Amino acid sequence: MKKREIKKILIANRGEIAVRIIRSAKEMGIATVAVFSEADRNAPFVRAADEAVCIGPPPSKESYLVIDKLIKVCKDLNVDAVHPGYGFLSENGDFANALEQAGVIFIGPSPEAMHIMGDKLAAKEAVKKHGVPLVPGTEGAVSGLEEAMAVARTITFPILIKAAAGGGGKGMRIVEQESELQEGLERAISEAENAFGDGSVFIEKFVVGPRHIEVQVLADMSGNAVYVFERECSIQRRYQKVIEEAPSAVLTPELRKRMGEAAVNVAKSVDYVGAGTVEFLLDASGEFYFMEMNTRLQVEHPVTEMISGLDLVKEQIKVAQGEELSFKQEDLKINGHAIEVRVYAEDPTNNFLPDIGTLTTYRPPQGPGVRVDDGFEEGMTIPIHYDPMIAKLIVHGANREEAIARMERAIDDYAIAGVETTLPFCRFVMGHPSFRSGMYDTQFVRNHFTPEVLDGNDPEEMAVAALVAARLMEEELRVPMSSRADERQPSPWWLKRR
Repeated sequence: MKKREIKKILIANRGEIAVRIIRSAKEMGIATVAVFSEADRNAPFVRAADEAVCIGPPPSKESYLVIDKLIKVCKDLNVDAVHPGYGFLSENGDFANALEQAGVIFIGPSPEAMHIMGDKLAAKEAVKKHGVPLVPGTEGAVSGLEEAMAVARTITFPILIKAAAGGGGKGMRIVEQESELQEGLERAISEAENAFGDGSVFIEKFVVGPRHIEVQVLADMSGNAVYVFERECSIQRRYQKVIEEAPSAVLTPELRKRMGEAAVNVAKSVDYVGAGTVEFLLDASGEFYFMEMNTRLQVEHPVTEMISGLDLVKEQIKVAQGEELSFKQEDLKINGHAIEVRVYAEDPTNNFLPDIGTLTTYRPPQGPGVRVDDGFEEGMTIPIHYDPMIAKLIVHGANREEAIARMERAIDDYAIAGVETTLPFCRFVMGHPSFRSGMYDTQFVRNHFTPEVLDGNDPEEMAVAALVAARLMEEELRVPMSSRADERQPSPWWLKRR
């Protein structure tokens, strides 16, 4: 494979991921170009790059998603390659094609691989030939209610209706019984059309109480491919991840190997090149099923970096230059345990709705084993035009117990004021028995979280508090007035509640 030297990279993204890519590129001696909207003019990623160009107004469709503007900047500044990060144009085959025609390297897989894996039905067809286990369901898009009903009765309820071109929970509906099927189908089709311009949906058996396990893969242009272990991504709200950890607390070495090899087969099914993530559902019996492949760098990639010692962005750049992977599967080892929490400007007591505002206080935590990937500074305003993620807080420990304790300390040390964030929710998760035991699934939020646990009005805690208070009052009344000293110590209940 002919090597192509990359001397200058344009980052077609913003925020924390732009900063993260710039750092790795600089360590490799590669110059960087940032593109930014008017809303991001004063953002840290703009200052971090060697060059920066404003590409339009705040709305993404007028700036970050305008392919012609990005191509023009590449030509004007003699850019060799583009790193798309995640989101925006990171899985857009037309963008990759346009770059290729302009003589610019796209740091990612081929447009063909993106197209196949971007269509869930095409992806299932491709991986089926390689023996990758699939969730029982339709071979293609359902034609209407009659076919949907026949399939649902065959695989039995509950079922999951999913948009063929979907992602992020859009165009997805759980149907638990026949009477709900028509409405669920109509809603899923409508949402898919609105979100993706494609109303095609298919049906799968709904796996009850599954875990969401994803496997990181790396592949070069010479046909070498490895899996860089797994990430547990089961703590979600609205089908979107909030907390991730690596490795999973429940995978045995044997299961890890099986899932890893299946992920490599998924990559090989489309001649994949670069970094990608294969997502699986794992049921309670230990069976796993292919869901989809994300043909880009994942938000949660830092936990894999922490346990593997690899810099995934550097590996992406090396592969894009035509270099072969410098390691084999047997060279990769798991080192300790890592956890990531996404710090969103969202209010977990109000159904995780965005809470846009100004960061009047912003002081990220520090210390051993703590990493913060962020794109904001104190005094900045969270723009309304983009995803409300402020930062990713990542910790690494010698084992899972140390990682959890370190994350609790780091969350407590994270000072943010001016907006509500998901940090209180993440702190709640870290202390919950289900999470600490490792025995949790994608229904964690539904089964264990209510806003009351964060505002101090949790019914169970209040009931216990009332019983304790009543007992203390009873004991207080038994003590003679003369023996009650003003300087007596606070009660254990008062100390505990502080």
